[in-house]
This record gives sequence, structure tokens and C-alpha cells, in this order.
Amino acid sequence: MSEKGSAAPRRFLVTGAAGQLGFELARALAPLGTVIATDRATLDLADGDAIVAAMRAHRPDVVVNAAAYTAVDQAERDEDAARAVNGIAPGIFAEEARRTGALLVHYSTDYVFDGRADGAYAEDAPVGPLSAYGRSKLEGERAIAASGAAAIVFRTSWVYAARGRNFLLTMRKLARERDEIRVVDDQRGTPNWSVTLARATARVLSQANEALAARSGTYHLTSRGTTTWYGFARAIVDDVAARAPIGTRVARVVPINTAQYPTPATRPANSVLDDGHFVHTFGFALPDWREALTECLSGMDDSAA
Repeated sequence: MSEKGSAAPRRFLVTGAAGQLGFELARALAPLGTVIATDRATLDLADGDAIVAAMRAHRPDVVVNAAAYTAVDQAERDEDAARAVNGIAPGIFAEEARRTGALLVHYSTDYVFDGRADGAYAEDAPVGPLSAYGRSKLEGERAIAASGAAAIVFRTSWVYAARGRNFLLTMRKLARERDEIRVVDDQRGTPNWSVTLARATARVLSQANEALAARSGTYHLTSRGTTTWYGFARAIVDDVAARAPIGTRVARVVPINTAQYPTPATRPANSVLDDGHFVHTFGFALPDWREALTECLSGMDDSAA
């Protein structure tokens, strides 16, 4: 090691590398060692045998599992598919990591909570998922804990990126196409830019595996500040309006309540996660969500959705 607590170059197996978080993780981890980036085409997490084969072929020092079944409403109709990727696969990764002595980093979600708490959720708050997606993610957390592997689980929320399919890109598109966008204003949480999450993960993983193994557990990895989906949408659309040529039509954003926008899966009304345990353990906090959003938007093409 070049300095106390720093890590020698390692082999990182990153799953979900075509997704909005996995893509950024593969980039952020590259300076720390060799990154083996896999996507669904090269490693299908619904296939347990494929996971075992990949772990034994690549022999990673660190597994960063950013792959997930994220079709929240579709999961209500096909919970088995969600369980395979979100519930069963993390346990297989954990068992293989324990066998080889690798470190596992896994991402979970605010959906493990029922959203009825008044304040921010700490890691040890009672869980109570309201959806098939939330149940599958909680199953994955529990499988990792039961494995005895050295593992860090990062719960986060409202992830967006400048690529893929997500709330940010949808709002930018609709802002140019519609006169009005109706957005829920009674679900509160914190938007998290994929780049911010990837940077924080890389900063954590700059430490040696031995130090991180001693810190195994669940942490809330989240930007600071809170808003509603309506507030998030307003910030996005206001940016579109500020950049648009004079006279360009930009949609107005109208607040509605959850009952006015029914979905197959029930979302938690309160998704705010307390980051105190993460900050105390790793010594730094993520930026305010508005700061991260400004940086994200500043790097985007104004003509792009």
C-alpha cells in the first residue's frame, strides 16, 4: 500500500454496467484497479449458475452489484422475475464472495420502508415494503446479511442520470412537448445523481478491503436535502425554461396528489433516508441534491431529452 489505509490495485466486477449507476461506477472505479464491466447480455442475474461461473472465472477482489430489476410496476405482475434478480442473485454473489474472501458492495432502496414515518429513516428503522419490488430488494439485503460475507449495502433513492430512462430525462422531454405536466407533490424524498453515487462509492472503495470488511453493514447513501417529485420536476423544467430561446413554449408543472396518479405499485410517501451513519463511518457527506442536479444539467446538451 502506498499510504496507510489505501488500497493496492484490485479487480472489480461491476454488474449492470449498461445501467445509469453501473455505467458511472465502471468509470469511477477505473483508477483503482481493473474493472470487469458486465451487463445483462454478458451476465444475466436471473441465472444463478451464470453468477457462480462469472465469479469463479474473474476472481474479483470486489464485487459491485449495481444490476437490479427496477420495473417497479411490472414487478407487481411478475414478482418471480424481480425476486430472481433483486432477492436471490445478491445472496449468490454474497456466498461466492465469502468463499473467496472478496468484498461485496450492493445497492438497495428506500422502497424497503413503508413511508409512514414522520422523519428521515435510519438504517435500523423497521422495514415494511409496500410493493413487490420493495419486497424483492429487502430479500436481497437479508440474503447478504445471512451469508456472513464482507459486504456493504448502500440504500439510496430516486436515482437519475443523463442517460437511459429516468425521471430527469422524461421531464425534460415532456417540458418541450406538453403544455402541462401533472406531478405528485405528496411523496417526499431525495433525488440522487448516478455520478454522485458512483463518486462516493469509489471514494469508499479507495480504502483497503480489510478496512472495509470491518465496516460491513447497511448504510444510507444519499445526497442532502429533500423535495417532492413535483419539486424535483419544477427544478428540471425551470432549467429547461431558462435555457430555451425567448418565445419557446415550456410546459407548466402542476402539483397533484398520489390518489390522482394511481399506479400498480404503491410508493412510500416518505423516502427520506438519514445519512448520519454513513457520514460518521466514512467521514464525508454527499452534496445537496440541488447542487448535484445543477452539475448534471450543466453538462447536458440543451437539445437532448
